[in-house]
Formats: sequence, C-alpha cells, structure tokens
Amino acid sequence: MPGPDPHDDTSSDYEQFEKEQLAQDRDATSVDTAYIDDTTAQRLVSGLVDADVVTPVPEDQVLVHEPSGTTFDSTTQLAVFHRGWTTGRDADAEGE
Repeated sequence: MPGPDPHDDTSSDYEQFEKEQLAQDRDATSVDTAYIDDTTAQRLVSGLVDADVVTPVPEDQVLVHEPSGTTFDSTTQLAVFHRGWTTGRDADAEGE
C-alpha cells in the first residue's frame, strides 16, 4: 500500500502562514521609534521634564530618565528609549 502523496502535504504551507501571521502581529504591536526627528524629540523630552520623568543635569550635560535610571546626552536617544520603555511596560502590564 503506497504512503501519502508528498504533493498533498500542506504542513509546510501552514507553518509558513503561521510565521507570517506572527510577524504581522509583532509589527502591529511594535512602536515605530526610527522616525523621531529633533523637533519631536525636543517636545517629548520637554514634556517628560515637566512631568518629572526626566531630570536634566546641566553640569554634566545629560538627561536622566528617572524610572529606569538611564542617562542620555541626546534628546533623540532619550525620546526613542522612552517610547520603547513605555511600550515594554505596557506590554508587561497586558501580560499580567
């Protein structure tokens, strides 16, 4: 008795479909941090300073992200970090 026809096997198609779906889900939940311009970064960091989330240290010319304790010398780096940090915290809260 012959075995199953290898041309009828669709398991690899299903696996590929599942990988594509997972990638789309991951893309839909990620935050786009690659396109933060200087003006947007300045506005975001200024708001974070006003909210006491970021502390400027003028003598060292750095900004301290208080919740994480991370220090930055660039407003753009800080803005990108904060967006990612916030997204990570939100994802952790949803998983609980």
